[in-house]
Amino acid sequence: MNIQTIPLSDLSLDPSNVRKHSRRNLDAIKASLRKFGQQKPIVVDAKGIVLAGNGTLTAAQELGWTEIQIVRTELAGVEATAFAIADNRTAELAEWEDSLPDVIKSLIAAGVASDDIGFSQMEIDDMMEADAIMDEVDEVVHEQSIQVAPDKEYVLIIAENESEWDEMVAYFDLKKVRRGGYKEGSAFDAVGTERVLPFKRVKK
Repeated sequence: MNIQTIPLSDLSLDPSNVRKHSRRNLDAIKASLRKFGQQKPIVVDAKGIVLAGNGTLTAAQELGWTEIQIVRTELAGVEATAFAIADNRTAELAEWEDSLPDVIKSLIAAGVASDDIGFSQMEIDDMMEADAIMDEVDEVVHEQSIQVAPDKEYVLIIAENESEWDEMVAYFDLKKVRRGGYKEGSAFDAVGTERVLPFKRVKK
């Protein structure tokens, strides 16, 4: 892989790019470039058209950069377009691990700003709150060891709201279900205690 540093003026955004970059997305890329610099090259074809990294090029232009690192591919025509779509799609299909809140906590504690990692403070607060709730639910469920029938094993699935509950019932085609509820300062009314599975984590 031959990485080159070339003038931004030698590059062009892909006119057939089907991936949109919102203002928030571009601001996040700009924040990352300001904090960490360019840590991976963008991919361009023989004519200087960007196949992967259109958002990075736009962000660099807005930051007033004059040069950027690139890798030049020999792909052209249909193959170049297919690669550009595949590059965006593979990134889109990735998912966060459940350990993300803990990793973000450690970064914030180390002085990393939320904007530098692409999250708003509100999103981080919501994530931490949800993670704390799940930890509390796990603790209460295991402490109380509630079991409706000793000879059967149950799985407790936590829905965040009534709409998600209805979706969960339909998704798993559940015939016999019982709603549970949790209120701050009260006992946890649950169907089972063996495992706690938030609906969003089990749905594929």
